[in-house]
Amino acid sequence: MTTPNPKGHEQARGHLVLAGLEKTFTTRKSAVRALDHIDLTIMPGEFVTLLGPSGCGKTTTLRIIAGFETPTAGDVLLDGQSVLEVSPDRRPMAMVFQSYALFPHMTVWENVAFGLRQKKLAGALLKEEVEQALTSMGLSHMRDRAPGQMSGGQQQRVALARAMVMRPKVLLFDEPLSSLDAKLRVAMRSEIRRLQSRLGITGIYVTHDQGEAMSMSDRVVVMNDGRIEQAATPVEIYRHPASVFVADFIGRANFLRTDDVHPAGDGLARVAVLGEEFSTSTAPGATAGQSVLLVRPESIRLTPINEQTIGGRVGRVLTTVFYGESVEYIVETAQGNITAVQADPREERILEPGAWVQVGFERHRTWLLPATT
Repeated sequence: MTTPNPKGHEQARGHLVLAGLEKTFTTRKSAVRALDHIDLTIMPGEFVTLLGPSGCGKTTTLRIIAGFETPTAGDVLLDGQSVLEVSPDRRPMAMVFQSYALFPHMTVWENVAFGLRQKKLAGALLKEEVEQALTSMGLSHMRDRAPGQMSGGQQQRVALARAMVMRPKVLLFDEPLSSLDAKLRVAMRSEIRRLQSRLGITGIYVTHDQGEAMSMSDRVVVMNDGRIEQAATPVEIYRHPASVFVADFIGRANFLRTDDVHPAGDGLARVAVLGEEFSTSTAPGATAGQSVLLVRPESIRLTPINEQTIGGRVGRVLTTVFYGESVEYIVETAQGNITAVQADPREERILEPGAWVQVGFERHRTWLLPATT
């Protein structure tokens, strides 16, 4: 989808701006608003993941960037210039699809060379570019194979090589690993990130897999109902989510009712939870109305006791699930059931269902959020 860039000629990286993007799909019976005023700036060389549940608008956003959809309103700017009137094949972008989209009648070498040949590259320069792409993906020894003779992971590497050989300003990924097994997905996402970073290409990745988003991205853009809920680093998204939706969608979360909230200045508030009062950091607007305290399961601490009554900080273990590297507990408390995760516990310290515990948590890792209905 882009003009080839001969070796030795450095191509400017893509600075992408989505300005007020809106998209409404209309039929004779109804109109569905897929995007509701999307504003996002992606810096050159940045790797950004669009993350969210099905129907949130992430794929529609990617298709508008690629040119496969036209927005109802708004603009897409690449290096300061609108690309809305530029056809997909002429935009300096390349896309890696979920289905690989390889030509079954061509060899690996021919698949990778196809785009360059469409751009009239030939001879020694064509060979050099293709060989370099095959080498970078570890595919040199498979150059003469057909896609049908390869595993899913190998085919995906061919698709990556075919996209990257075009030296695009922007590389788009449409859930490219969803059809691979779990172990291979982990290996492939590391490979994608390494190559994108080494080449300095702006990357936009669409997925519903939190692990992919958190492990690969410079920034994660969490979308919901056609809007951006939050765009931030993986650490910020996890530790300081902007809303209950983001906190609940990213990882696992306990939301504890706050019996009393008092603003304390400097982004802090005094709260009372499970019969205990302390200070916690707050999200914007968290002290203006009803609020809840976010406590991640790994921040919960359980201490065995002999108490026989639920109340205050006292709870009872309902379930115990051993995962090898961790144990997950569901604990009944006065605030309802909460989830606690203990990493790498010794066998003699694993709590059995029915055990009475005192529930505590790391206060400095709590986060006060505005409550939602």
